[in-house]
Amino acid sequence: MQENLNDLKKRLSEINDINHAVAVLGWDQQTYMPSGGAAARARQLATLSHIAHEKFIDDAIGRLLGELHEYAGGLPYDSDDASLIRVTKRDYDKARRVPSSLVSEIVHASAHAFEAWRKARNESRFSDFAPYLQRNLDLKKHYARCLGYTDCIYDPLLDEYEPGMKTSQVKTIFQTIKRELVPLVQTISAKLHLVDNAFLHQVFDEQAQWDIGIEAARLTGYDFERGRQDRSPHPFTTSFSVDDVRITTRILHDYFPAAFFATLHEVGHALYNQGIRPELEQTPLADGASLGAHESQSRLWENLVGRSRPFWKFFMPRLQTAFPEQFRKVTVEKMYCGVNRVEPSFIRVEADEITYNLHIMMRFELENALLEERLPVNDLPEAWNKKMQEYLGIAPPNDALGVLQDVHWSHGSFGYFPTYSLGNIFAAQLFDTIKRDIPDLDKRFEQGEFHGLLDWLRTHLHTHGRKFTLDELAKKITGASLKTDSFIAYLKGKYGEMYHF
Repeated sequence: MQENLNDLKKRLSEINDINHAVAVLGWDQQTYMPSGGAAARARQLATLSHIAHEKFIDDAIGRLLGELHEYAGGLPYDSDDASLIRVTKRDYDKARRVPSSLVSEIVHASAHAFEAWRKARNESRFSDFAPYLQRNLDLKKHYARCLGYTDCIYDPLLDEYEPGMKTSQVKTIFQTIKRELVPLVQTISAKLHLVDNAFLHQVFDEQAQWDIGIEAARLTGYDFERGRQDRSPHPFTTSFSVDDVRITTRILHDYFPAAFFATLHEVGHALYNQGIRPELEQTPLADGASLGAHESQSRLWENLVGRSRPFWKFFMPRLQTAFPEQFRKVTVEKMYCGVNRVEPSFIRVEADEITYNLHIMMRFELENALLEERLPVNDLPEAWNKKMQEYLGIAPPNDALGVLQDVHWSHGSFGYFPTYSLGNIFAAQLFDTIKRDIPDLDKRFEQGEFHGLLDWLRTHLHTHGRKFTLDELAKKITGASLKTDSFIAYLKGKYGEMYHF
């Protein structure tokens, strides 16, 4: 058995190296690649993705997995070997249903679509991006049909990001959240005057914004010896190994929270990948459990830490040193309320914690309509604006502030958006457990001590990599399946205090 296991690991290690080479090229495309390199980069990405897929669906891997099945069954469920065989088998069975030619076609199309999206967003003209979006959509529908589904074409695409989760489950979760959030938004809308954040809308030196973001990232425990930050049109995190996990941010010269919270968000992702056990490296286990699990970490550090009162009690003097003119007279309480102000806004990544999930729900509904061919691509901007009006009571004045704001559809990432809300829910559920285990957590934050939190996350979550599904993790760590109770209670408690209801 050991010989078969070693053979499997050797093959997976080679595939892992190719996939990480793809990731390096993808990182470069979004950061430093000149625009003239787009066509060649699309070809390179497609070629490497084709090679990696061919190697993974090789009959030899299927044979090895079959021969190792009995061995895995005799091991503890959470052992490294049993988990590797189980997760690889799940990935292999799915990959075998998809032709390598389709994989390379999807990668090639999305590389071109990203460049088209970047240009279209800069010029705020959806019509320039529409043909590329249609191509991505057609390819992903083909991909979903290859994987197969019973009830909903969205199911296999959602499963790519959240293994085991069904569209029907997401709908139920969203109905529960919507039922609670809409009355909250209505109540707060009548009290917007209670919280001012005009002081966040000033001119802020870009280098100073960069530096304060780096300082905050270091404080959380992000290891710059094993990572770096760069700039990109849309912030993201990518990992080439547990020792090379990179983040990006974007800076707005006239709105401080954009870059600062983008950095904290991506740091949350990066800390997860840097915390995976080195023994899992070069295997399919060396990644986050799911996108929902990953987003729980980004949203936890961005919101539950970065938008907390204890955090600003510690960090405000540093901010005042960096921006004395803008923040000298701003109190901790004013800063805390300002960065948490609830107000319907056009841009998802800048949305407050309450309206953010409404942004996700409308994208989820639009994705389903596109995939089920109830909504033609050319009608998407109008449908987007109608949904914004329905959910948030505002309509974007142009495509850049509306339908073109997110990078996801240029990558063909249909099924990704719900994981942000799942992450919010899991983050709150985790945080309740963390505060029981570390009762003086707030006091630690006030003193600038964040390593206790990071150590807890490393021990209970990060270390496992992809061994468990999101629901398995929730049960293992918190003792209960994923549920909305903690998240709703958190929002009502925090914003009830701020807005006096």
